[in-house]
Amino acid sequence: MISKPLPTLLAAASALLAVTAAQAAPTVTRLTPPSELFASGQPEPVIARFLPGQRFDLQATIKPDAGQRITAARFFIDGKPVTANVALRDCASGCVKGITAETAIATVRAVSLDKPGRHELRIEATQADGQTATARGNFDVVPFATAMGPKVKNVIILLGDGMGAAQRTAARIVKGGYAQGKVITPLAMDSFPATALVKTASLNSVVTDSSPGMTSYVSGNKNNNNEEGVFPDDTTDAFDNPRIEYLSEYLHRTEGKALGIVTTADVFDATPAGNAVHTSNRGAGTGIVDQFFDDRERTGLTVLLGGGRKWFLPAGTPGSERAEANDYAFSSTDAHTADIVKRWGVAPGAKDKDRDLIKDFQSAGYRYAPTRTALMAADGADKLLGLFSFSNMNVALDKIDGRRGAKKGLTGTVVEDYGFPDQPMLDEMARAALNTLKKQPKGFVLMIEGASIDKQAHNMDTERWMLDTIEFDRAVQVAQDFARENGDTLVIVTADHECSGAALIGGSMLTDKALQEAIQKKGAANLRDKVVGVYEKAGFPRYRLAADGYPEATDIDYRLLVGYGANADRYEDWRTNATPMRDSQQPMAKTEPLKWYPPAPLERDDALGDYLVTGQVPGESAVHTATDIPLSAFGPGALAFTGVIDNTDVFFKLAQAAVKGTTAPADTTGAKRPAKGRR
Repeated sequence: MISKPLPTLLAAASALLAVTAAQAAPTVTRLTPPSELFASGQPEPVIARFLPGQRFDLQATIKPDAGQRITAARFFIDGKPVTANVALRDCASGCVKGITAETAIATVRAVSLDKPGRHELRIEATQADGQTATARGNFDVVPFATAMGPKVKNVIILLGDGMGAAQRTAARIVKGGYAQGKVITPLAMDSFPATALVKTASLNSVVTDSSPGMTSYVSGNKNNNNEEGVFPDDTTDAFDNPRIEYLSEYLHRTEGKALGIVTTADVFDATPAGNAVHTSNRGAGTGIVDQFFDDRERTGLTVLLGGGRKWFLPAGTPGSERAEANDYAFSSTDAHTADIVKRWGVAPGAKDKDRDLIKDFQSAGYRYAPTRTALMAADGADKLLGLFSFSNMNVALDKIDGRRGAKKGLTGTVVEDYGFPDQPMLDEMARAALNTLKKQPKGFVLMIEGASIDKQAHNMDTERWMLDTIEFDRAVQVAQDFARENGDTLVIVTADHECSGAALIGGSMLTDKALQEAIQKKGAANLRDKVVGVYEKAGFPRYRLAADGYPEATDIDYRLLVGYGANADRYEDWRTNATPMRDSQQPMAKTEPLKWYPPAPLERDDALGDYLVTGQVPGESAVHTATDIPLSAFGPGALAFTGVIDNTDVFFKLAQAAVKGTTAPADTTGAKRPAKGRR
């Protein structure tokens, strides 16, 4: 046996104790707002950014030693303790899988800072035996720039869901036409003087879904996919996540502005909800629509138009899908959620599936419109609620066919099959919203969404998303006309992401009659090699517009051909699908006649042409892509929207124009100057 000197043995024992202590120390596993400083130790890039005075929550998840518990936690900003109450809860229940019961979550609600610049966030937690855990993160408070022009009174955000450059170009070809390489009639959005290219990644993926795709524009921060207006946390409650104040909330609180939301989707859907609702589950329909109403005084919600009546009808009513499982209620005895009510000033909520939410809106002074006819009759109402279908509204192609009396459905027109033959077009909804909101003395924020550009691109239903893009552009024209008449209005047109990897590959080399004959012959040899004209063989497809502004027919000779780069398997025949696919979100989707609509692209297409296009993704749906998308701007402040920017940058540019004034001269944007002294 070889003996070691005593100092060496003592040093080894000391090192062992140090290692044991290090392994046993409590640890911070999550720190919110998210930061790269916490995640990797690197100070850049800064992930979370806020306006001066914008509210947000602080949170940390702390894992103690086995058999121990966390007894106290404090947050520090720039070395100074945050004085607000720290709510401390354990994970004995209500936490995600893999989180131990003794893990603690410390939260401070509704913090704000006025001082611009870089700030350090630190958490210090103590467990029962006195050991401590600390962690650091950082965030920025973005200063307002010196204004060059006046404040804008109104902000209009037009969002074509899933609308990339290809979708815009296809709508231009179909609606505007080309003559010797020149566009005959440009889209309204083509006439906007400023354009930027927008990066769309979410907090947890290069490929965003619609929730963080929208909320980045109106919160200035990245969210996880499927989450809106919140940072991720380790609880299972869909409504208790750390919040971020929206543009609507901020401008209503500081400037008194109203909010309008217009969509062709179900109003609970990701994009409309991502302007006013805070949840980690974009599918929690009952709680989402309840938040619209319950927190209207916090957001200034004055107009809400779209589909989604199923969430507003009391449970048991035909078409209702209200349920307690996706509702919200904040406990007054649990500080973790009670502080949401106390610090944010929001409603506590209730599990109330039998609530008649339409009646609640009406009692609060909202004029209710269930149809286009009722919407026209409500013109200029002080407050407006319109719900034109049980879930998503029908798409432009089917609404137009309904107005023209085209019997393409199973019992009549498609809109008659759905039971809602009197639905408005998006431009009509936009005009109605503006006629209400223009009465607001301090201005408004209005979000208008063309939702089914995305939904039909998922379905690889080319003509339906093309006509929805045309419908969307008609709403853009309404907004632009309003901005021209009201020189204090800033308008942006953008998308949350691109969907399906749509590509305009060329034009058909056949007449429609010859194409139908090729379909009967079937296979790639007939439907690819003899049909697809590329380069000069594509020519200039010529669609004729009817008096209603939409193509007289989409099955034309020498038509535009569209392929997909993010598609599932499908069969292609290059002709318009007679009916849309079954919409599983409709409460009547499994009843007559909707149950006979095709449930997926392969089932829709398999009887026609037998030309299989193998997809790059699994499943039966095309998917979102990570491709940058275009943004166009019009009105005072438009020239701030140029270059390659992050989607979160848009928020700060909009707030700058609304709070402090534009950073570009107003007379360079094509908008009418505001009257002297008008703001």
